[in-house]
Amino acid sequence: MDFTRVTNFLDSLKNVGIPGSDLAIYLKGKEVYRHQTGYADLESKAPIKPDTIYQFWSMTKVITCVAALQFTEKGVFYMNDPVSDYLPEFKNMNVRYVADNGGEYIEPAKNPLRIVDLFTMSSGLTYNWTPSLEKLGKKTKNNYTLEEFVTALSKDPLYFEPGTHWHYSMSHDVLGRLVEVLSGKTLGEYFEENIFKPLDMSDTSFRLPKKKEKRLVSFYEYSDNKHKKMENRIMRFDEEAKFESPGGGLLSTVEDYSKFANTLCAGGITPGKHRLISNATIELMRTNHLCQTRMNDYNWPHHNGYGYGLGVRTMVDKAKGGSNGNLGEYGWSGMAGTILLIDPSCDLTYVYAQQLTPSKEEYTAPRLRNVIYSCL
Repeated sequence: MDFTRVTNFLDSLKNVGIPGSDLAIYLKGKEVYRHQTGYADLESKAPIKPDTIYQFWSMTKVITCVAALQFTEKGVFYMNDPVSDYLPEFKNMNVRYVADNGGEYIEPAKNPLRIVDLFTMSSGLTYNWTPSLEKLGKKTKNNYTLEEFVTALSKDPLYFEPGTHWHYSMSHDVLGRLVEVLSGKTLGEYFEENIFKPLDMSDTSFRLPKKKEKRLVSFYEYSDNKHKKMENRIMRFDEEAKFESPGGGLLSTVEDYSKFANTLCAGGITPGKHRLISNATIELMRTNHLCQTRMNDYNWPHHNGYGYGLGVRTMVDKAKGGSNGNLGEYGWSGMAGTILLIDPSCDLTYVYAQQLTPSKEEYTAPRLRNVIYSCL
């Protein structure tokens, strides 16, 4: 296979403002391509290296969902169980409605918030910073635990009846708290013991040890053809930080995250024969769970052709997506432009990383996908 056009595409991304990037492509669990281009830090001209550490943002969600699915395989919970059976603070939720005159009113929710609604972003939560979260931030000086965060989140009305619409939200943060309650461990502890250590993901964590700080890529904001380094990061990674964000807090390398991706592609089995999750559960994960109403809500233009499963996009219409890939390929992405794609039908995975906001994902993701498939 000749991946020259992939290299050419990656190298061209500097023309749209991306400072640097890293891509690893695997077939049948074997690396067949790796390329870094550009800079980890524009000011010092430090290059992207194979061990560069990135904020993977919302690609954390896929790991959170797999962690939660491990409990379904043990029979600990059923997908249609009410969340309040395990997190009582979510019992008797209210829903915010908008009247014809534009005014708002609150009514009790008719439907219980179910665990499956968290997985499928159908919970009625959003990414809006609610009044209770504002109070929590002031009270704790923005250094709170996941338990405190989710408890605060439960105090404000939902934005729609659970299960009726799709809206990208803090749903997976609540799912991460569920993992804590069911395991009796912090999310970081559970991830380390049940995912990172078995998969030898030694560079993946919620916190950044001082000895690794020089490996962390700089995060840039891009506007008017200019880069501005984000000196004050949105997430805290120091040892004193309490919050472990299930929806966006993990740091990792392309190589480390690829170990997780390749395990899913291999039906949940690592090269060392450790079973992370069953293939049957992975099939459920990458099945589209959205009805037509929720598919209409899931209308991101660069996700044309995709449905949404349990924490992942999944290809359901190649023609609509303009994709030369395969039905059933799945994955997710992160706010700063990281991308995951897994395609069990041809044993393909790839992990792409960069650090830029706005990420230009709508430009990069569909083009990268089509360029890679054209080389297979």
